[in-house]
Amino acid sequence: MALPLNFTREEAEAFAREGCLEEWVHLFLKTTGNNIPFSEGLKLGKRYWEGPVLLPLQDLDRCCGPEPEMEYVNPAESWEARVDSLMSLLQEGWAYPPLIVQAVDGRLSVRDGNHRHEALRRLGEAACWVILWGSESQEALARD
Repeated sequence: MALPLNFTREEAEAFAREGCLEEWVHLFLKTTGNNIPFSEGLKLGKRYWEGPVLLPLQDLDRCCGPEPEMEYVNPAESWEARVDSLMSLLQEGWAYPPLIVQAVDGRLSVRDGNHRHEALRRLGEAACWVILWGSESQEALARD
């Protein structure tokens, strides 16, 4: 794999083909993704990985945003600024990193990429690329 990494879907696919998708996720989270605590939390147990896969945006539940019911509430002003910035990048053709989504209790929870999810939704996209992870089994990640 050539360095530096670009953290695109295609790059994640290349890592997945080599059986190194989890390593790609941690490299992303510890650098460009700026989410070291999530990376460290993922390392606390055995995780199963699948992807990248294209899934409908409507099937993915955000865990952060300005809404009061979110698990991680963000200030509206900073949320909007970040989403607007990502919308501009996407309109310019940015090859965004796949969202990192947890499959748990029959739900798909966006654990990294909530701003990307919202930007894509506002731009009218129907689906997005995600990397699925779970703690139960590889079979639990299978999508029908």
